[in-house]
Amino acid sequence: MTVASTGKSEATPPRASDQTSPAAQAAQQAIQAADQGKATPQAKRAAAASFLGSMLEYYDFFIYGSAAALIFPALFFPTGNPAVATIAALATFGVGYVARPLGGIVLGHFGDRLGRKRVLLFTLVLMGVASTSIGLLPTYQQIGAWAPALLVLARVLQGFSAGGEAAGASTLTIEHAPTGRRGLFASFTVSGIMAGIVVANLVFIPVAVMPDETLMSWGWRVPFLASSLVLVLAYVVRKRLDETPVFVEAKEKDATPDIPFKTLMKTQWADVVRVAMASLFAVNQTVVMVFGLAYATSEAGMARSTMLWVLVAAHAASVVGVPLAAGLSDRIGRRPVWIFGAISSSSMLFVFFWAISTGNILFVTVSGIVLVGGAYSCMNGLWPATFSEQFAAPVRYSGFALGHGTGLLVAAFAPTICVAIMGEGQYGWLPVGIFVAITGAVSATGIYFCKETNKTPLAELGHKGTRAAA
Repeated sequence: MTVASTGKSEATPPRASDQTSPAAQAAQQAIQAADQGKATPQAKRAAAASFLGSMLEYYDFFIYGSAAALIFPALFFPTGNPAVATIAALATFGVGYVARPLGGIVLGHFGDRLGRKRVLLFTLVLMGVASTSIGLLPTYQQIGAWAPALLVLARVLQGFSAGGEAAGASTLTIEHAPTGRRGLFASFTVSGIMAGIVVANLVFIPVAVMPDETLMSWGWRVPFLASSLVLVLAYVVRKRLDETPVFVEAKEKDATPDIPFKTLMKTQWADVVRVAMASLFAVNQTVVMVFGLAYATSEAGMARSTMLWVLVAAHAASVVGVPLAAGLSDRIGRRPVWIFGAISSSSMLFVFFWAISTGNILFVTVSGIVLVGGAYSCMNGLWPATFSEQFAAPVRYSGFALGHGTGLLVAAFAPTICVAIMGEGQYGWLPVGIFVAITGAVSATGIYFCKETNKTPLAELGHKGTRAAA
């Protein structure tokens, strides 16, 4: 018996892959809002969480720099030669940066595979544990060579954590931020870093003026142990943050690469190189913070507490200067602001060290504020957005972390290099200024060849081949 056709085709039930989950729908709505320039509540929370998390991470990371310049030579590297002990202590400061590219590769892989939020929670805890453990270490006098060995291990863990923190916080923030304002929102990561440096120096000021016996017995441990208090607050804030809409959408579409590093090297290796070159801007900061502190106190005769107050004032100014520079880059572009910052920072570094050589505290303070809070902020406020925007979403965390971490290797050992090349007399710092100027020129060159991305929609960032490969 033949069944007559009704003339109507039966509806085909939707396949599971065609259905959009509520999470994916919410992600698409958030992406559309960002493309329209709307700042969602989640974008504001992401900026706040990046500020707080970065403040803790870099408080921990840079109290080590102050301790390496002022305290660790005597406690962990007693060679009998103060200059050799200082070089050894500053070299351990650099070890943290050596671990950053490895941390960037490993944590970037999981950040692109499992999500930005999960990895950022891990980096927060790892940094807190490593820093607290430094505060509990016995000294060379107590356990011999095991003391510097354990100190280096803790520093490696700090560097591994930092290798994923900056890239993750920046990626998370720009993926929530509205188009046309990504620079400003991402700059909260840097403002957090600057705040962490301010807090690190503020904590070290009362420590530095302790009697030597108290300082060397237990006083130096206080800044490291105090980090555990901020860890709890930062963890709670970051825990409440949502995953980024871009990553949620990619996960729903199964568009996350199995091996992000392989995809990155296949499609965007040149962007990694450019970001690595641009990252040499950080040499300016490590030279000012670590070598500058050691030079001012040991060669120029400035009091430890005085120089720490100078660094507090300079970095406090940058908490304001950073978002101003980032906001300007949203309007006129990343490249012109960065290149201006590279030229002016290299010039001001000569003025800063000249001021130190004169011993005039007011001159040192003003030049430090102009250098760090003004000129350097024109680079320092831009790198979270600029570096993140060079990469497509599937490899953004990995690309940022690898390029940035690799470039920071020079910044890592810049204080040690400066001690080695420093000349004699009042103007012995001149080779240091030339060295920093060269790295500034390399940074500006890297940025010049980067894509201008201040107005590019989020979905169009990075190489199109990377988006297709995912």
